[in-house]
Amino acid sequence: MCLLVLFSLVSATWGQENLITDIVVQGNRRIPVETIKARLFTKPGDVYDQGALERDFNSLWNTGYFEDIRFEREQTPKGWRIHIFVKERPTIREISYSGLSSVSTSDVLDRFKERKVGLSVESQYDPTKVKRAEVVIKELLSEHGRQFAVVRTEVRPIPPAAVGITFAVKEGPKVKVGKITFVGNQHVNSRILRGAMKNLKPIGVPHSIFLENIFARTYDASKLNEDTERVRAEYQNRGYFKVLVQDPKTQIHDTGAGVSIPLIHSKGKAVDITMPIEEGDRYTLGSISFKNNKAISNQTALRGLFPIKDGDIFSREKIAKGLDNLRDAYGDYGYINFTSVPDTEFDEQKKTVTLTIDVDEGKQFHVRRIEFQGNTTTRDKVIRRELALEEGQIYNNRAWKLSLLRLNQLGYFDQLKPDDPNVTERHLNEKEGNVDLTLKVKEKGKNSIGLTGGVSGLAGAFVGINYATNNLFGLGETLNVQASVGNRQRNVMFGFTEPYLFDRPLQLGFTVFSQRFNYDQANQYQILTGQKVNFSQAVLNSLQNFTQASTGFSLSASYPLHRSFKRIGITYSFDNSSTQVFSDASRSLFENLAFRGFAGPNALNGVKTSKVLPSFTFSTIDSPINPHTGKSIFLGGEIAGLGGTVQYVRPILQWKQFIPVQKGRNALGYNVQASFLTGYGGLVAPPFDRFYMGGENDLRGFDIRTISPLAYLSNRATVNLTNPDGTVVPRDPNNPRRGAYTVQLPFQQIVAPGGDLSLVGNLEYRITIVGPVRLAPFVDIGSNSIVLPSQLRINTGQLQDINSAFFGCPGLDAGFSCVGGTRINFPAELKPISGTNWVPRMSTGLELQVFLPVINAPFRVYWAYNPLRLNTSTIAPTPITREMFPAGAAGDFTFGQALALYGPTYVLKEPLKTFRFTVATTF
Repeated sequence: MCLLVLFSLVSATWGQENLITDIVVQGNRRIPVETIKARLFTKPGDVYDQGALERDFNSLWNTGYFEDIRFEREQTPKGWRIHIFVKERPTIREISYSGLSSVSTSDVLDRFKERKVGLSVESQYDPTKVKRAEVVIKELLSEHGRQFAVVRTEVRPIPPAAVGITFAVKEGPKVKVGKITFVGNQHVNSRILRGAMKNLKPIGVPHSIFLENIFARTYDASKLNEDTERVRAEYQNRGYFKVLVQDPKTQIHDTGAGVSIPLIHSKGKAVDITMPIEEGDRYTLGSISFKNNKAISNQTALRGLFPIKDGDIFSREKIAKGLDNLRDAYGDYGYINFTSVPDTEFDEQKKTVTLTIDVDEGKQFHVRRIEFQGNTTTRDKVIRRELALEEGQIYNNRAWKLSLLRLNQLGYFDQLKPDDPNVTERHLNEKEGNVDLTLKVKEKGKNSIGLTGGVSGLAGAFVGINYATNNLFGLGETLNVQASVGNRQRNVMFGFTEPYLFDRPLQLGFTVFSQRFNYDQANQYQILTGQKVNFSQAVLNSLQNFTQASTGFSLSASYPLHRSFKRIGITYSFDNSSTQVFSDASRSLFENLAFRGFAGPNALNGVKTSKVLPSFTFSTIDSPINPHTGKSIFLGGEIAGLGGTVQYVRPILQWKQFIPVQKGRNALGYNVQASFLTGYGGLVAPPFDRFYMGGENDLRGFDIRTISPLAYLSNRATVNLTNPDGTVVPRDPNNPRRGAYTVQLPFQQIVAPGGDLSLVGNLEYRITIVGPVRLAPFVDIGSNSIVLPSQLRINTGQLQDINSAFFGCPGLDAGFSCVGGTRINFPAELKPISGTNWVPRMSTGLELQVFLPVINAPFRVYWAYNPLRLNTSTIAPTPITREMFPAGAAGDFTFGQALALYGPTYVLKEPLKTFRFTVATTF
């Protein structure tokens, strides 16, 4: 009994001494003790276990927080105390790069992220990651032609527990692509094969003697295999299906030996590429057949999807295009998982390739749900009403693409790309044949509030405030308020558009506006040239100078046809305008033309224009701000005369299209517009509604409203009979109070009446530089002509007045009234001056476009050169004769003065070059 008790006491003591009583962590500076202990599986009170402690050691080591860990145990009366000694890895406080110039720091960080290097500021210092970073930097430099780059890492301590890392880079010489040689190519020219190598082919003039280093590409070994496959594809597109393009051979050598000329023949290294080729035989297409096609059983319809005929030279590119068309065709019927495998069979005797396409249609899917993500402001119904694909329908890939195009045209979201998985997310239920679609959108800023100002050809110097939203309250409604004041133009406008009235696709809108436009041709010339010119009064009277003010409103409605991109619409507008003239040229033109039932100054006041504009539009242009693809057609015609005081008809046709270039990064765009104007009902069109071209909205190299045919307008003037010494001859020498001896004279005044036929074409190649910045070479060409001289008819009363007048005063009767005057029969219509009508103009140049989200329009700076312009002179025809003046020296002198004043030579010279900046787009 005593022995049993003793044994029990000994066992209890031994068990207590084998327990872990405490765990002590030492050496940690940044990482809390609790965080370290949380990684341990062993806890105080557990039985001491060597295996469990080894597992705890591995758990701490695998965190990557420490560069040294040591476990020690200490015997205590109550059991074991475990001491854990750690040495933390230092934290990286800064990372710098010295000697790095070929790539930017952001490029390096992007590559670190792509390669998952895991090296960043505030991360734990890990030598393994640093070595990995060196490899990645060298790889990046190699892609930019620095194959001989050396990267060395410098680590410096930053007390108390941090380090700074500097990657010291010696980039070495830049390696260019040297000669590209093809061996064995007998049927395909080397120039064509080099052109297929998009990554390594030379730019500009290949194989030049002294420009080789400028036009050669930077050598990138990782792109060589890709270009080799492109060469193979080029052969297969030409029928050489079994071509063998062997591994290219490369040889590096020094360049620029001897005299080195900077930027032309500098020292460096180049890699010569030799590509051996075994062309093989050329094949034609025998036939294309299909098997296992059940949903679309019409073999002829499937065969028509391939843009290659039986017997044509075999083309890999055309076959690939046909397979894409085949996938899209099945996608239109809901076969989302459709795949096709072409099986080729060769006839070596006939040299033909027969394709049998094994079709795996998969299952047909119906749309179960369509949901949206990212539209925090825009209501779901605003998006859903633009969709051509509805829930419950069979999935249709074409309808989904059209839906995204309609949404892109709204301008509410960033560009939605049909093939982007980040835009469209599909969840397939194979068992039930359903698909759930999630459309992910990223909203643009819908509001624009800002103060604008600047200088443009139209408004001169201007300042304005505007508010605009294209998605009011997230309902798709458009509200626009603008107010701008300039030294030549003042505009105030308020507009609102409801795109879906009563939740139906009926668009309704209205605008209210007030405008004031001052056109001073002399002042405009001074602004554009920056020079103050003192024109004589005679010259000022021959230039256009008028102010037009108008106030009005417009109502518009439109409706789409069959939920398509076609739309019919009608707009009614009414405005009340008045024109004040400040020069003889404007007064003669505006007051004499028969655009109202009477002539004179009152004809310019209270001109009421009431017009309707029926229209048909079709547009597949993908973006209202930065278009890359699509076309637009506008057909319409203004009809003025439903009320109001003027009557005219103006048909309008516009076609514009954008073609994507370089995978949609750039765009080639063109615009063609034609319009015609004619009055009716015995009236001609108002002179201020006729066509005046020039400026940033049509022909950029010319001044605003300066392109117009010119004509001579018959008029009359009265001059004083003047002696050679400058004194005025009195009517009655015995009574000076009767005034001067005056002579009424006819003359032809030059005017710019505007055209009635406007033809304009614009071509731009918009190159995206970065973000919203684009560079656009452009060509503008146009013609502003007079087709119907009858539309320049002089008002009947004005014509009778001038035709009944007596011109000249060769003598005076006893009552000191003129005798011997003559009448002249003037034409009833203005005749264009020879050489000014049907004269085409062309402007070409370079434009920098920067989109400004504050004003929702691009800021543009452009330089233009005008290869086609008006550059001639004309002498004003004058009916003034010597017989209109009395005999004597005073008559001779006044006759000479009259010829100089009313029969001058006009120099008609438009600018050769223009530099200007403005806001808004040309098309």
